[in-house]
Amino acid sequence: MNKRIVILGAGESGCGAAILANKLGFEVFVSDFGSISDKYKKVLDEHGIEWEEKQHTEALILNAQEVIKSPGIPCEAPMVKRVSDAGIPIISEIEFAGRYTKAKMICITGSNGKTTTTSLIYYIFKEAGLNVGLAGNIGNSLALQVAEDDKDYYIVELSSFQLDNMYEFRANVAVLMNITPDHLDRYEHKMQNYVDAKFRILQNQQPDDAFVFWNDDPIIQNELPKHKHGKLYPFAENKKEGLVAYTEEHKIIFTEPTPFNMEQEELSLTGKHNLYNSMAAGISANVAGIRKETIREALKSFTGVEHRLERVAMIDGVEYINDSKATNVNSCWYALQSMKRKTILILGGKDKGNDYSEIADLVREKCNGLIFLGVDNSKLHTFFDSFGIPTVDVRSMQDCVCEARNMAKRGETVLLSPCCASFDLFKSYEDRGEQFKNEVAKYL
Repeated sequence: MNKRIVILGAGESGCGAAILANKLGFEVFVSDFGSISDKYKKVLDEHGIEWEEKQHTEALILNAQEVIKSPGIPCEAPMVKRVSDAGIPIISEIEFAGRYTKAKMICITGSNGKTTTTSLIYYIFKEAGLNVGLAGNIGNSLALQVAEDDKDYYIVELSSFQLDNMYEFRANVAVLMNITPDHLDRYEHKMQNYVDAKFRILQNQQPDDAFVFWNDDPIIQNELPKHKHGKLYPFAENKKEGLVAYTEEHKIIFTEPTPFNMEQEELSLTGKHNLYNSMAAGISANVAGIRKETIREALKSFTGVEHRLERVAMIDGVEYINDSKATNVNSCWYALQSMKRKTILILGGKDKGNDYSEIADLVREKCNGLIFLGVDNSKLHTFFDSFGIPTVDVRSMQDCVCEARNMAKRGETVLLSPCCASFDLFKSYEDRGEQFKNEVAKYL
């Protein structure tokens, strides 16, 4: 009898896992407590995969030998608890897919910068002519690519939620950008639980693997001695013994494994946060043996990531920037830190246990107005009302952009960098960013 695999959640990762499991000859059942999109229903039907939506039928789930859980479903969900209590192993789609490919895995995590860094590494590998896939939080699911068009390399963005259910998976190159408070609502509001999840990227690394990390992160420095890992490739802005990338006299210096440098002003991405993203990407490509000329050219020509400090328009002397992907406070800190003009800041959404004190000084220094875009803005008012900066509450993107136009003066910037998840008013951070861009475009 074939092994029965049940998949909880029928989004990109769930459907990909179902297709791979089906191809491998397993008995597959997909269950989603919410609605399944028509796109994924069609895919499942085409492959003859049984599914259900808007319910979890216990009898069809608890007879599984293994359950693949979508990362968005919390471990506290009733059906997940029942599966766990029944002693059925629960894994992630990435863990499952990793069993069935011999590809090298370049994996990126961190509280901030991981999407840009992942996209940049993928771009460099593509420019080098390598057979490479983009997976994890972005791109098609890893399982789908392994099933339909396996690659030699995968560049995989990993959230803490994905790492939670990964056990045997091995990152040949592990990149850890930084660790700041995020998603604490999913980690019992305990920072150490979140930190432990991030460091799971190092589990199973061998001595000849690589660990690329930001050397100036105090949490990473504190945790490093507790974990086995591959060869260390630390980077930081200022030169220090042991760094494999740093800046000196307006140049970025890469020291290992192949030494090279490039002018800092030649980087296509600007701002300190993007300096770190470029260093991490450059090291990862260097470790993979990509020619320094290719790395240098790719770092010059990369065009950036949608919804991450994305310039939308200049209207009546006011610049509009879409940073909808800033779903935590530290991401907003990087965005504000890179602002050269006085700013109208749009904040709000589903709070994940945020501490806004991290951006307090930058808000006082750079912001001429605050727009709170959320169902419940009480926490934002409690923190920011004493700053003496004009604030306004809105419940839709149309009203938000309208108020931004009223508040912003010529020579200022309107920055959507919400610090929060989008799920109170929007389907996703992409939906929030698209709506922002569409509303801004109405005034062009």
